[in-house]
Amino acid sequence: MSALSDGGAVRAVRSLGPTSRRAVSSTSWPRGRSRMGATIHRSFAYRLHPTAAQAERLRQWIGATRFVYNLCLEQRRDFWRQYRRQTGRHLTWAQQSQEVSELRRQVDWLADVPRDALERALRDLDAAYRAFFAGRNGYPHPRVKDARGVIQFISRDLAVKRLNARWSAIRLPKIGWVKFRDTRELRGRWLSVAVSHYAGQWRVSLAHEIARAVSTPVQSSVGIDRGVTVFAALSTGELIDGPNVGRKAAASLATAQRRLARKKKGSNNRRKARLRVARLQARVAAARKDFLHKISTGLAKSHGVVVLEDLKVRNMTASARGTVETPGRNVRAKSGLNRAILDQGWGMFRQMLAYKLEERGGYLLTVNPKDTSRTCSACGVVDADSRDGTRFACRACGHDAHADHNAAINILRRGTPLVPVELASAFNEAGTAIADADSPPRPLQKRTAPQPPSRDNAGGGG
Repeated sequence: MSALSDGGAVRAVRSLGPTSRRAVSSTSWPRGRSRMGATIHRSFAYRLHPTAAQAERLRQWIGATRFVYNLCLEQRRDFWRQYRRQTGRHLTWAQQSQEVSELRRQVDWLADVPRDALERALRDLDAAYRAFFAGRNGYPHPRVKDARGVIQFISRDLAVKRLNARWSAIRLPKIGWVKFRDTRELRGRWLSVAVSHYAGQWRVSLAHEIARAVSTPVQSSVGIDRGVTVFAALSTGELIDGPNVGRKAAASLATAQRRLARKKKGSNNRRKARLRVARLQARVAAARKDFLHKISTGLAKSHGVVVLEDLKVRNMTASARGTVETPGRNVRAKSGLNRAILDQGWGMFRQMLAYKLEERGGYLLTVNPKDTSRTCSACGVVDADSRDGTRFACRACGHDAHADHNAAINILRRGTPLVPVELASAFNEAGTAIADADSPPRPLQKRTAPQPPSRDNAGGGG
């Protein structure tokens, strides 16, 4: 690689021509394998409060990792054929990592960034390509400046100290101690740290490896039917209303987006309007996440087995617009339904339930959703005409119940044969049936959604 100046860094890497995936914890466990004594990976997020100088340096580092990511994406996209002709090998993150190391020795503002942060960007790009070739995602896109910025570090140069009852500080490489709002106790072995910036807020996420506590799960099981009118109906008879935070904030968000569209591109007023939209969206996301954390934590604490329908949310929220040749029907109504489904956060709810049950030795089971809302929980007859809105009145046996409660009982009954043997035996020894769906259901109870968090506590979790 020839000598480079700061301004020639882009041209140099592009001229080379020839020249990971983020670690997440598993949300399921292989059947027939003991989970006793295993370790689990958990990430804890906190509000970070850097000084002005620290924030400026973190922004520069985020920009440098974005530069490396986009540059290596362009290299893979435009020069992979030339590289394969000259070397006979595929262009991977390992070769690009060597070139980035060479570039850091010649470009001062890249040398200022910790090496592991740049390598993490390369591994993220490699993970994006792997997901694309596996058919899970589309082709990788360049990272843009105005989106959420993230920089990651490994744990060898990191430390945390307690300042007082509410505040702690984390030592970041080349920056020093940075204050953060300490809302929960850290535990386990450190793996990595990610610092992110979005909507004017800094956050730090600490990934830990935690030893699983050996405990007997709660001897109770429940089936849950997720919906839009009612967020979750439990087989015990409880109905949980959703927060619908997106619908409540739709008017304010639409107004902010219209004002943003009228601002001149590149102006300070447009930057302020864009920040206003981002903050509204972040507040909606934090309120939804807070609600899901509270509901999922309560269910994981009170039940050892939770059964859900295996819903394909991506397919359910696909657009009905169609094509020019075959235009869609009821596009506006389907669009509204899609927004309502996504506003509930079904996918995030399932993920939260999975890892919280796993922590406590419980299980999350999923069953085929076919005809769960059309089947009578009393006699088993499948009849679509038996359901009328929120009521289910079986035309065969006369059974009358709330439609979502009836579906939740069917979901629980379908999941009962899937309960692991060791958990079923523990329940039987205690004299508690895993699922006694034939017993009379408890009276319906209405639970309202928890209130959205305040600004100071937005984004908390369980």
